Amino acid sequence: MPKNKKKGGLKVADKSRQGSRPPTDDECDTGDNWSTASVLSEDANSLPDSGGDVETEDSNTQEDFEDKLKECIEGTLSKSAVTRKSCLEGIQKSFSKKYILEFLTDRKVTVADCLTKCLRKGKGDEQALAASCIALLITQLGEEAEALFVELRPFMLTVMADKSASVKARGKCANALAICNFLAGEDLEHVRTVMTALEDVFRASYVKGDNSSPSHSPEVCAMHSKALSGWCLLLSIAPSFLVEEMVSSHLDRMTGLLRSSDVDLRITAGEAIALMYELSREGDEDFEGPKMLELCELLKQLATDSNKFRAKKDRRQQRSSFRDILRTIEEWDAPDMSIKFGVEGLHLDSWVRKKQYDTFCDLLGSGIYQHLQENTLIREIFGLGAPRPIGAKPPQKLTKFERNMYNAAAFKARTKLRQKHRDKRSVSVNGV
Repeated sequence: MPKNKKKGGLKVADKSRQGSRPPTDDECDTGDNWSTASVLSEDANSLPDSGGDVETEDSNTQEDFEDKLKECIEGTLSKSAVTRKSCLEGIQKSFSKKYILEFLTDRKVTVADCLTKCLRKGKGDEQALAASCIALLITQLGEEAEALFVELRPFMLTVMADKSASVKARGKCANALAICNFLAGEDLEHVRTVMTALEDVFRASYVKGDNSSPSHSPEVCAMHSKALSGWCLLLSIAPSFLVEEMVSSHLDRMTGLLRSSDVDLRITAGEAIALMYELSREGDEDFEGPKMLELCELLKQLATDSNKFRAKKDRRQQRSSFRDILRTIEEWDAPDMSIKFGVEGLHLDSWVRKKQYDTFCDLLGSGIYQHLQENTLIREIFGLGAPRPIGAKPPQKLTKFERNMYNAAAFKARTKLRQKHRDKRSVSVNGV
């Protein structure tokens, strides 16, 4: 969920200091023993031996990790639903925490079969966990996942469309389908099929013929929000002709979702509208969409909403999000934030990038920093290049003078661009 840009940027930067895996108890003990031995021993040759011990214990830690993961994979075939669920949780944590492509390369078919069985035969939480694990598996495998996903896609489509299945499982399948198609869906027709299936889910929250908003439980609203978010992820990589088609079909109706009683669905709909405006203006600088003035008035109300019947946290999230969305519609101004991880950084300067980053943050949790550093597919998506060697030095920092000159030039360029768009908008508004 989007946050205030200044606060969000600072929080992300602070978290980056924790991006590297904290040392385990064994590793801490090893370091202490090494220091003590080096002080007590008069033999300098003892240091290389201690270093070898550290490498051995690191190797043992990795072997323990893999052994436990193998047990979890085998446990998904257990007859006990409780055991299967516990094992799926273990797989989910393992796939999120570490990038283990080498481990999975020879086991991908086995893991996929286990997850498929849990998805087909399980119920509720088990299906939801299986769907999340499938999305994580595809994220781990990258280019090797295309053929595998072709076999997995029909099962997730079936669960998502099954109204007798649990709402949570359907929402997780919607999210997993979007992520897997984003990563491994090469065929445009398959992507369109998934986008249509996602539309069939969230369109149930569109306003009715009498302009009244449908009433849904919080769980159903959460499912619709997941489906809409996944639809936006696929829209972010759609070709221009498909973007034009989707904007024409959904932009006007999407405005009705801004009146939903669910704060997450309102914010997701607002971000979807901002994304559609951003993509449309790439091909047409003067794009304003239908009923732009009415849309801006509604966005202003949401950006300044102080109704006491809403929770304080919801009001704060909503105001922060819709201020950014309103700036995009009125001033052509995209989000701008930087994320630091390890010795590297990632700059997000568009709704497309923000949607993609938020999606992987939601999927990977705190493991996002590890994957940004090591996962070749994630790095390729965000233009980070090949993974940096372990122990690589950070790039040389700019001097204070160079930073000031760069910021001044960027500010001047943004001001000129925004002024041009504001002038165009004022002419069109006055001419109405």
